[in-house]
Amino acid sequence: MEQIRVLLVDDHNVVRQGLKLFLATQPDIEVVGEAENGVAAVAAVGKVQPDVVLMDLVMPQLDGIGATQQIKTRYPDVEVIALTSFVEDAQVAAVVKAGAIGYLLKDVQPAELAAAIRSAQRGEVHLHPQAARRLMQAIGPKEQPAVAEPLTEREIEVLKALARGESNKQIADTLVVSEKTVKAHVSNILGKLGLQSRTQAVLYALRHGMVSLEDIPL
Repeated sequence: MEQIRVLLVDDHNVVRQGLKLFLATQPDIEVVGEAENGVAAVAAVGKVQPDVVLMDLVMPQLDGIGATQQIKTRYPDVEVIALTSFVEDAQVAAVVKAGAIGYLLKDVQPAELAAAIRSAQRGEVHLHPQAARRLMQAIGPKEQPAVAEPLTEREIEVLKALARGESNKQIADTLVVSEKTVKAHVSNILGKLGLQSRTQAVLYALRHGMVSLEDIPL
């Protein structure tokens, strides 16, 4: 069984140990390191090469938003899930913009946390319902897309599938194309829309009425 390598980042040791104890019960998830602040987190990613980082947002030296931005810039294949005690519009929007693929509250049920880690490893977006709704409120009403080059019909299909939480493999199977082709479509979509992450693409689809919150697995 392939292990999902996870790095825990939180300035409270008791939180890290609680997460570590739970994740140790998951046969496909392995905690490969811990960090107590954002600076240490960025350094640890380079050393332990995790698949997924569980990232606290409020930390000394460098907060989770800054750490997420640095990690995604240096190690774009590493996925980051924000794990915080509160939902604040500015914090949610900032960490999503920084490249986080998920946003969960620390009181998340253990089973949902494990599911979110597995989703992140597959490249699927996972947002806490409160976070998703706050983002939608912050985004405001639907607008018409304003892009330099419009999306093709196939790219729109891929974008909607992304917003529904489908992985590259699921999209590839549905459209009867290779995963490499799906990755190319995703890259084109992000480039045309001026976005940096799949999470931002999901929010774009929501904003422009391509999907609704009910379509997204939260």
